[in-house]
Amino acid sequence: MELALPAWFEIGSFVVLLLILAFDLLIVFKRPHIPSPKESTLWVSFYVALALLFALLMLTIGDAEHAGQFLAGWLTEYSLSIDNLFVFVLIMSRFAVPKKYQQEVLMVGIIIALVLRGIFIVLGAQLIASFSWIFYIFGAFLLYTAIHQAFSKHDDTDDNENRMVGFMRKHLKISDQYEGFKLRTLVDGNKMFTPLIIVFIALGTTDLLFALDSIPAIFGITQSPFIVFAANVFALMGLRQLYFLLGHLLDKLEYLKYGIAFILGFIGVKLVFHAMHENELPFINGGHPIEWAPEISTWTSLAVIILSMAVATIASLVKLKRSGTSVSEAMHGDDEEEPDDSGTAETTDRPAKTTREDAG
Repeated sequence: MELALPAWFEIGSFVVLLLILAFDLLIVFKRPHIPSPKESTLWVSFYVALALLFALLMLTIGDAEHAGQFLAGWLTEYSLSIDNLFVFVLIMSRFAVPKKYQQEVLMVGIIIALVLRGIFIVLGAQLIASFSWIFYIFGAFLLYTAIHQAFSKHDDTDDNENRMVGFMRKHLKISDQYEGFKLRTLVDGNKMFTPLIIVFIALGTTDLLFALDSIPAIFGITQSPFIVFAANVFALMGLRQLYFLLGHLLDKLEYLKYGIAFILGFIGVKLVFHAMHENELPFINGGHPIEWAPEISTWTSLAVIILSMAVATIASLVKLKRSGTSVSEAMHGDDEEEPDDSGTAETTDRPAKTTREDAG
């Protein structure tokens, strides 16, 4: 039987989370600036502490299973969000978004991600409630995604992105220069879109593709829509500060994608085992549950997720150190000169490396 938390706690949590996001949004648009490493560190620490406090509340109001499901779901979504963040870094660089306005652009990307994930959560919950065999599909999809994440070279991603840019420039009037945070501008008396329209569409497409991975992954940990949505919100909060804190270090964490791929593969296997326990397909074991399939506990999942990310991160940092590059150099050494607000957006066919073939 699915665990249930008090209605007042769920409603109150949503209200508080929305207020925090609204406050964060207000800060971004009222005071656009480039956060310092100290400011970014404080905000990231605050949001992580807030998530841990929320887990403690769930332990107190609910039980250890509630808290464990939230922690495992939050860490899974946080891992996938970091992968998402890496692509955000590339999009900003690819289109030469002025750093002064990257906070606003990131916030828009995060809001798009929240809306899309909310839609997928509702759809996923309805599918699970109606068709238990959907876990077979979710599990197979995550296993495919894990293999793709670990072994694909993504050499044709640039071609896909450049085709998108070419298509938009052919069908939309897009200027070559940014006009602050404006989407529309006047060029020689003609109304045109600024390059921000391309950036937003690239971010939205990326968010959509990453949501396709993240929602089945967390439903492999918990079937509670509340915990699923809360874990996603906490994973996305502080993401823009993490962007400014880590900088180009993400590109140097070479083994991070393998850690994420292992997590996706593990949860995919867990989903298949769960589907076997709930089996209703007549052509599999006559429609009867498959008793020998093991049940993977929430705490086992939590341990695997933490260990996978820890090993991937430590191995990446060790390799970075052996290459003679310090963490500080990796974070800031590749920064290019910041374009001014009227700078030209780089939408030519310049190569860009990505971690997922579908991103952008």
